[in-house]
Amino acid sequence: MPTRIVTDSAADLPPELIAEHRIRVVPLTIRFGETTYLSGVDLSTEEFWNKLRASDVSPATAAPSAGDFEVAFRELAADGADGIVSVHLSSKLSATYQAAAVAAQSFGDVPVEVVDTLSVSGATGLAALRGCELAAEGLGPSDIAADLNAMRERTTLYGVIDTLEYLRRGGRIGGAQALLGTMLKVKPVISVVDGVVEPVGRVRTRAKALEHLAGLVKERAGTIDRIIAISGEAPDIDAFLGLLDGVVDIGPSDVWQLGPVVGTHSGPGVVGVVFTTTA
Repeated sequence: MPTRIVTDSAADLPPELIAEHRIRVVPLTIRFGETTYLSGVDLSTEEFWNKLRASDVSPATAAPSAGDFEVAFRELAADGADGIVSVHLSSKLSATYQAAAVAAQSFGDVPVEVVDTLSVSGATGLAALRGCELAAEGLGPSDIAADLNAMRERTTLYGVIDTLEYLRRGGRIGGAQALLGTMLKVKPVISVVDGVVEPVGRVRTRAKALEHLAGLVKERAGTIDRIIAISGEAPDIDAFLGLLDGVVDIGPSDVWQLGPVVGTHSGPGVVGVVFTTTA
């Protein structure tokens, strides 16, 4: 049987793609006060956003344990996998990658490679999908991992967020810390660079922020070979997509919903893009 792909629930993969490619998703935990949920298991994206709007406490996230990954690896091996590649969000933002790496080191049933995408959300999701494509071509874990590590250098994530407050609360603010003094006066445009959040622009209005985001895509349009958009309960996602008409092709299935893990740290209203380039 081909190599199987594992990822985490911060990859924000649409359920239909998870099912189609038989990707094993190990969930992170979301905590609202004293109540905990497994992201994507007993807390859907829609339920998360409803709870976030209604709750008077800020949610928090927690990484899976090494034991959680060992269970996933064991079940895939028992199902006939002859190799596993585990693809995860940035090790600088979560302990998820480290937990998977610990489990891989002690797992001897089949070869396991663990990949740090040094990014989040759709960037991790696209890497997992690429892994599935390579597995279908017959590549083994080490070759797939090498390809995904190279892909990491060709993957870009940009996003517009309404406020830096959620990043500040969760301690994931990175280089965007420099914008905190003006965060009530600007709409930040951020990226994930070398695994951490960095600012790439700040403008006065939401509309101008979306125009800036579209401009960043247009600058690279000639080299883009795969692109998706990300929406975190963003009412103006269609307006943003309209700014890219005739520039890149983003169909309805290429608009992914921002899930509970990243949504905890970004807050609602996120509009983002993730793309890979040919060089």
